[in-house]
Amino acid sequence: MSKRFLLIIAVVGIASMFFASSIYAGTTIADVVNMENKAYAKHKKGLVQFSHKKHAEEYKAGCGECHHDADNKPLNDLKMGDEVQNCIECHTKAGRPPRAKKGEPKLSMKEKMAYHAYAIHVNCKDCHKVANKKSGTKSAPTSCAKCHPKKKK
Repeated sequence: MSKRFLLIIAVVGIASMFFASSIYAGTTIADVVNMENKAYAKHKKGLVQFSHKKHAEEYKAGCGECHHDADNKPLNDLKMGDEVQNCIECHTKAGRPPRAKKGEPKLSMKEKMAYHAYAIHVNCKDCHKVANKKSGTKSAPTSCAKCHPKKKK
């Protein structure tokens, strides 16, 4: 075999390894997800460090309990590593919905769910309340300080 042929085989082999590892890296999920994104530019509290592994493995939370489609139907057929959209892709407004001033109409639930922080909090808190009711405990946090660490100055 010529040296040129061996060199081509080596280059193709190395390129294949990089390609395969990039595919794997793009579909792995961190054990702990830092809930940081552009919607939190003015967040006053520390950001939640969400333990994806703990929720999936220890608490046996199904994917569809957090991940849903545009019609709010749970994505129960997901497998670990499947690509999903980030919440901000649909819940596009940063922060919480404004409170209605006296005499103004209140926002509908659909309008409130457009706000990222509102949607996240409703999802997490509602699930935690159900878990607490099932277990007869208050081990799943429902208050700000239990999920949001103090912000470092």
